[in-house]
Amino acid sequence: MRMKTHWKTIMVLLFGVLLLTACEKKYEALPINEDVDICAICKMQVKDDAYATQLTTKDGKNYKFDDIGCMNQWKEENGTDNIGMDFVRDYNDKEWIEYSKATYVYDASLRTPMAYGILNFKDKASAEAFVAEQGVGTIMTAEDLASHDWKQNTEMMDMMDMMGEGEHGHSEEGMGEGMHEETHGESESTEESGHK
Repeated sequence: MRMKTHWKTIMVLLFGVLLLTACEKKYEALPINEDVDICAICKMQVKDDAYATQLTTKDGKNYKFDDIGCMNQWKEENGTDNIGMDFVRDYNDKEWIEYSKATYVYDASLRTPMAYGILNFKDKASAEAFVAEQGVGTIMTAEDLASHDWKQNTEMMDMMDMMGEGEHGHSEEGMGEGMHEETHGESESTEESGHK
């Protein structure tokens, strides 16, 4: 009789664990659609490039950003309690990475769409290689970014304006090479997330 009671208890516990695991939401990064995706903060087109970031709220809304600085501004304005998951892209291969797991490189001279100067890497080794190759940059973690001052490089923004890149510029490379045209949008892009 005792053996049956133990087995019943074990089975109930296992069933409970399986039930909890099955109900946990898994958030996935959504693809960028340059035709419709507009940054939730600056209203610029979100390019399908290494600078794109996104987050999905616990209620399933997806917000995309053209620069990690814009995503940070959204978090400051809306808080982080309702974020299910946030993603950045690896600078080298554009693979989506969870924000908290990425390694970052900051330098005011690094060209990013909104001149925040922060690039994302999937691991510390890639970030270190970038800094060694470029000769500039401070390696940071997501925890370090929590106390970062998040200032835009206004001189760079002015320079991009003078170079005919519209209000703000996007560049393909962190050091400012390979500039591409900007498309402006009118509405905020939110989508239902791809959580399972």
